[in-house]
Amino acid sequence: MTRQRTSADVVVVGYGAAGVCAALESRARGADVLAVDRFDGGGTTQVSGGIIYAGGGTWVQRAAGIEDSNDAMYAYLQAEIGDAVRPETLRRFVDSSPGMIDWLTGHGVPFEASVCPYKTSFPNNNYYLYFSGSENSGRFRAVTPPTQRGHRAKGPGASGKKIYEPLARSAARLGVRTQFHTRAEKLLVDERGRVTGVRVSTLADAPSHVRSRYRRCAALAIKPGIYYPPLRAAMESLMARIEQRHARTVDIRARKGVILSAGGYIANRQLIGEHAPAYLDGLQLGTSGDDGAGMQLAAELGAATARLDNVSAWRFITPPSAFLSALIVDSAGHRFIDETRYGAAVGHAMVQEHEGRAWILADDELLRTARKDLPRQAIWFQRLQMEAMLRFDRVVADTVELVATKAGIDPGGLRGTIAAHNAAAAGGQPDPMGKPAEFVRPVGAGPFSLISIAVKPSLINPCPMFTLGGLVVDETSGAVLTADRQPIEGLYAAGRTAIGICANSYVSGLSLADCVFSGRRAAEHVVEQSSTHHTDP
Repeated sequence: MTRQRTSADVVVVGYGAAGVCAALESRARGADVLAVDRFDGGGTTQVSGGIIYAGGGTWVQRAAGIEDSNDAMYAYLQAEIGDAVRPETLRRFVDSSPGMIDWLTGHGVPFEASVCPYKTSFPNNNYYLYFSGSENSGRFRAVTPPTQRGHRAKGPGASGKKIYEPLARSAARLGVRTQFHTRAEKLLVDERGRVTGVRVSTLADAPSHVRSRYRRCAALAIKPGIYYPPLRAAMESLMARIEQRHARTVDIRARKGVILSAGGYIANRQLIGEHAPAYLDGLQLGTSGDDGAGMQLAAELGAATARLDNVSAWRFITPPSAFLSALIVDSAGHRFIDETRYGAAVGHAMVQEHEGRAWILADDELLRTARKDLPRQAIWFQRLQMEAMLRFDRVVADTVELVATKAGIDPGGLRGTIAAHNAAAAGGQPDPMGKPAEFVRPVGAGPFSLISIAVKPSLINPCPMFTLGGLVVDETSGAVLTADRQPIEGLYAAGRTAIGICANSYVSGLSLADCVFSGRRAAEHVVEQSSTHHTDP
């Protein structure tokens, strides 16, 4: 059978944040670029909160009067991410951070220097610069003074589209070619093992009504399918039938190289069950394209993968910010974390060490304060979720012993935890979990509430999760490496398809920032490649 063929200097597989940044950088360096995407572009970025983690004195920070330095940002991130990447890689990421915000701004991404005055998981529509990680939690204050580095793209609600759409428009103006409704099926290699292109199955030439139907199914699979998996499964089945009937096979030649930026693998339940079974009950934060397909294309050529057991599970207790003064307890009634830590740190500790079960303990006064704070601090979907939690996932009783019994918590353990917490607070002693003093508040009089934040399938209180593992890449170039750390010539990876800055620990904005960083890095080296390949030691 004769296959149709086309070509480009650089072929980008997956057109979310990492893909569009790779395409833009490749085009800026003079390459002819063709980007393919299974759906309509945007990836998980389009349904994200739209946060870019950046610092070191960005123009947004300076306009807001926020002082920051590269060294301070590096110190925080080094403590946060551990050995996710080499120190020199983290240093390059940090040192390029102010320039990254300039680059995004130059391509039309809107930012605003309005600082959120309270600590929250995601600011309301009045604020666009905030503490998006654990910068002002106890452990990290000992490392460096807390600084706001969460740069939220300006737009109502979850503003991920405000990052992707301006970048995509800019790419189109600059001549990046795109081919949507196209599934990458196989990497093409020459006799020397060099990647020379990609074989795809595409609906690009299907009748317009077929593509329109496919587009509607894809949109439903993303949202609301992200919250209702049976709908997503039904849409995926319809899309598969459309592809089977109308798609054709095309071989795309890549004269310089292929960049894989096809997202993570949270939608691949087989992989999650094999490597991270404790996370199967979480909400799949991503599209159905986050099924590890890009990673598996490279694995078929001997590419190495790592940290596939690392999943970021989010358990935010704010807004309302009043709950930062609550206690998070496990089934034994014991605290296990500073409640001001980022929600992914809470989720990680809960899943890995406490069987995915935990509760927020609040006395009557704190609960009333929280209810008062919620309307003014929360965006509508945050308010809806918290109100649902307070209605359906809360037990209430007049005494500590009774509320613990109703929740299935050890009453003696909870009573002991409260006593130790109150004694430390009354005596001016440091909080046992390291919570900063301004957030410490003694547990007062009842009635008492225990609000479940357990990981379980839920429409009203889901636990969002996405994957952090991926392909092992050369940290200088983004080239995909084999198990013996040799580069696969002509193949690069970026974003959540690859191991990156947030492979160990995630805070809001770090993944999107890494998509920009790694996408541009891969593009630079695929276009300017030389005969000498740099590999990690």
